[in-house]
Amino acid sequence: MNAAAAFFYLFGGITVASAFMVVASRNPVHSVLFLILTFVNAAGLFLLLGAEFLAMLLIVVYVGAVAVLFLFVVMMLDVDFAEFRQGFLNYLPIGALIGLIFAVELLLVVGAWVIDPQIIKAPVAAIPADITNTEALGRVLYTQYVYYFQAAGLVLLVAMIGAIVLTLRERPGVKRQDIPTQNARTKEAAMEVRKVASGAALPEETV
Repeated sequence: MNAAAAFFYLFGGITVASAFMVVASRNPVHSVLFLILTFVNAAGLFLLLGAEFLAMLLIVVYVGAVAVLFLFVVMMLDVDFAEFRQGFLNYLPIGALIGLIFAVELLLVVGAWVIDPQIIKAPVAAIPADITNTEALGRVLYTQYVYYFQAAGLVLLVAMIGAIVLTLRERPGVKRQDIPTQNARTKEAAMEVRKVASGAALPEETV
């Protein structure tokens, strides 16, 4: 066994074990930490495949932003998970049925999955030897799949706007920002100058 194979089994084993612990951990903070460990080892697998751009993207975006955001949200919300587990047995039969259906579907997909040897021997888009992996990925993404890339961006934009609209609520007693009113304010309307004698206090109605 060479060094590349040893690192592959090392990263792969830790990735599978940490992914299992993400689901099995009772503490949500521990689950997020195991998720970060999963992303780091998956980045190691990408490095072994020669996809250094995807590895760095996984570290910067998923570990540095998404997983850390999950960790902050879990720690800030302080959710009482013991209360959520009280009705666990009530939903256990339907959960087991759904899990069984997914397991059967995965077995059917994996059992019928066959890799054509011709695909491995003759890749569809070979990477030229004179460019880097990042440049090759950029050429394919922004030329051949540019319309799909833009469509994915529009889907994410619509999802973001929809989340904002659905969570926007008019609450009584809460002051909201009115940009036109703020821009229309003048110095005379925003402030009032009063002359107060030395040693005297302001009237009660102005305090």
